[in-house]
Amino acid sequence: MTEPRAGAIHDLGYRRYEGARLGRRHAIVSLYVHGLRSAFGLGRRARAKIFPVGLALLAALPALGYLMAAAFLDLNVSDIFRAEEYFSTVAFLPQAALMLFVAAVAPELLGRDQRHQLLPLYFSRAFSRHDYALARLAAMATALLALTFLPQALLFVGNALVVDDFGGYFRDEWRQIAPIVGSGLLISLFLTGIGMAIAAQTGRRAFATIGIVALFLLLPVISGVLLEQLDNLVGRLAVFLNPFLVTDGFTFWLFGASVADEVGGASENIDAQLRTANFAGGVYLLYSLALAALGGALVVWRYGRKSL
Repeated sequence: MTEPRAGAIHDLGYRRYEGARLGRRHAIVSLYVHGLRSAFGLGRRARAKIFPVGLALLAALPALGYLMAAAFLDLNVSDIFRAEEYFSTVAFLPQAALMLFVAAVAPELLGRDQRHQLLPLYFSRAFSRHDYALARLAAMATALLALTFLPQALLFVGNALVVDDFGGYFRDEWRQIAPIVGSGLLISLFLTGIGMAIAAQTGRRAFATIGIVALFLLLPVISGVLLEQLDNLVGRLAVFLNPFLVTDGFTFWLFGASVADEVGGASENIDAQLRTANFAGGVYLLYSLALAALGGALVVWRYGRKSL
């Protein structure tokens, strides 16, 4: 009987990694930056950039249009389009752009990793499941902030440039800066909490997108019917079913204003619904923060318990 051959050990030239180990913080920041780039299709084919970039331009279109009108027609933009009305139903395009952006980007940030089985690879690195969820939430909120803050900032700076006295305009209107920043940040956090909580429930992009769009389209209808038909506390509380009325409520409160009745049309209808509900603006702000926190907590909980 022949003796078994001994195993041979070959030196294949493998070397241990001796470079810098950047650790958990760098991993979280890298995932956040990757998510922010993915939100706008950066680093991918041109087709992936068309929809998110197009929606960002759509959100800024009223600001660009009114500034062009102010430059050529010698009028004050603030007399036509007030800052607190920019993301209300008075201006349909920015609000629709935000809704579609959330419906497109939230499933992209969360669903792609699930479909391509990348989560085990992520979770084998330095950061935890909670770190992953928080990095994705932060990327979504930052991407939305670009849509909510930049048009308002463009409108403010552009309106200052078309007037004769830039310094005088800034001295008169500088108090609007804090409400512009605050409302943009709150809208971003509020919509992020809603959209990401829905997108985290499925890896199928189409299902998540339909769920987000359906929520933003159906809940305002239900809210409007209840506000009109029920003359009691239940009817008043229905205002919180409509995400757009909630954003209107805290935005007008931050600016210390309301939609003027003389504008008419959709503007008058919004003001009537908010008057019917008769809640203080701070209530809408607290509700939006609570719902944003709840949505973020659901995403973190979902990935903390998700089986791989």
